[in-house]
Amino acid sequence: MMWIISWISVRIHTSIKLQEEDYHSWQKSNKRESSPLHIVVFSWLAFGHITPFLELSEQLAKRGHFVTFVSAPRNLAKLRPVAADVRPRIRLVSLPLPLVDGLPDGAESTADVPPEKVELLKIAFDGLAAPFASFLAEACADGEAREGHSKKPDWIILDFAQHWLPPIAEEHKARTYHRHSTFSYFVRVSDRPSPWQVQVPCAVFLIFPAACVAFVGPKELNDAHPPSAAEDFTVPPPWIPSPSCLAFRGHEAEWTAGGWQPNASGISDVGRIWETTQRCPLIVCRCSHEVDGPLCPLLGDLYRKPVLPTGLLAPYEAAVRAAAADGEGEHDDEESARLMRWLDAQPERSVLYVAFGSEAPLTPAHVRALALGLELAGVRFLWALRKPVGGEQPQLPVGFEGRVGRRGVVRVGWVPQVRVLAHAAVSAFMTHVAWSSLMESFLFGHPLVMLPLFADQGLTARLMTERRVGLEVPWDDCGSEFPRRGRREDRAAGDGGGGRQGVLAQRQGIAGGSLGHSDAGALHR
Repeated sequence: MMWIISWISVRIHTSIKLQEEDYHSWQKSNKRESSPLHIVVFSWLAFGHITPFLELSEQLAKRGHFVTFVSAPRNLAKLRPVAADVRPRIRLVSLPLPLVDGLPDGAESTADVPPEKVELLKIAFDGLAAPFASFLAEACADGEAREGHSKKPDWIILDFAQHWLPPIAEEHKARTYHRHSTFSYFVRVSDRPSPWQVQVPCAVFLIFPAACVAFVGPKELNDAHPPSAAEDFTVPPPWIPSPSCLAFRGHEAEWTAGGWQPNASGISDVGRIWETTQRCPLIVCRCSHEVDGPLCPLLGDLYRKPVLPTGLLAPYEAAVRAAAADGEGEHDDEESARLMRWLDAQPERSVLYVAFGSEAPLTPAHVRALALGLELAGVRFLWALRKPVGGEQPQLPVGFEGRVGRRGVVRVGWVPQVRVLAHAAVSAFMTHVAWSSLMESFLFGHPLVMLPLFADQGLTARLMTERRVGLEVPWDDCGSEFPRRGRREDRAAGDGGGGRQGVLAQRQGIAGGSLGHSDAGALHR
């Protein structure tokens, strides 16, 4: 397994290096032709979206362009610091959310609300249409002759949720973009004269994995093959070439089917994707040929327009700093410093890092089952356990922390994840397979123990299992339980050497301080 993960990591880093070298060579030859663009960037109100949008903004700024980054005030205040070398080129603009009945005071992101109230956040988000129209009108007024952030926007990069934004942009005429060097590097703009010349052009940036974007498909394909029940999502859609692993489990399909149904905002999440991808002449997707393989060219065929892969947009600079760090950081709080000291005391490649993000719907039953599983596994572990929004402190089984002793640490609250993944003591990563967490793990080549919880995570887990970079934890058909010990032993008796032997081999590999070539067979079962 490790050679496969290492191969992917090398391919990713090599590809990025070659792309940067190619870009800088091309940029030098076109220096006189191009001028800096002014790009407005506007994401959905979730930090799983805001962060990659900021990463993309920094990459654009590094290429000399000016970015106006739009979000709600509290979200901007919570942003990590913009990279110092591009800070003058990235301007932050806040648009306050309107009040919505039932939405908690001060809620401006999905991290501020429980899952059942996210649809109210979408209502508030749709209420930004008028304020954004005013902002854009002011930005476009007499901006042709200006420069920098005062220049009329050349592009708007929006998220899946702003189905109302392209019509606003169409009200403002833009200059002709035949042969503009930055975007003609990726797309032959001169071959698409309309609507690129009659509006401020919009590009929709889909931060979802390529597997999810392909599974959803455009509206016309869904109209030709409409899903009628949750069971329709348990098989690959007809537009994905066979054979394919891209399908949801039974419990995942129930959740997924809800994405095709209108919510309190009056439109479904999938409907938002369809409208934005239809109205935008360019789709930008957080994918790469090294990780997603043939899915990248498939997206262009499905959506019948240019699809630009951004690469992983992983936090490379933070990873370099984390890998070079020695022990606790200069600005660590007491808890973070304690965690890093605990890791320093563990043998190399001996710790399982367990984390499920800040917004994954981990129920009390899941927390108890995970705790008992970690106790039975006998491995060293660091568990980053987040408190639910508006919920009570997660309840661990009585006596759990005493029984695991010093081999395990549970941290309720924020954990410096990139620094933890970079630590030499960490051997594997148990994750809900959110795309951002996966990208961070790829930087350090850790095997994955995957427990998908919602949204596109199931598809990602299937794809990563097929690519042989990890194992997926099985659920029961209802998605409410993990396999009990007895069930696991029953499977071990009849699976010809997998099952319990595989689990024990994994336990021995992690506890023994290594997960390398000799453990590949166990991890693949």
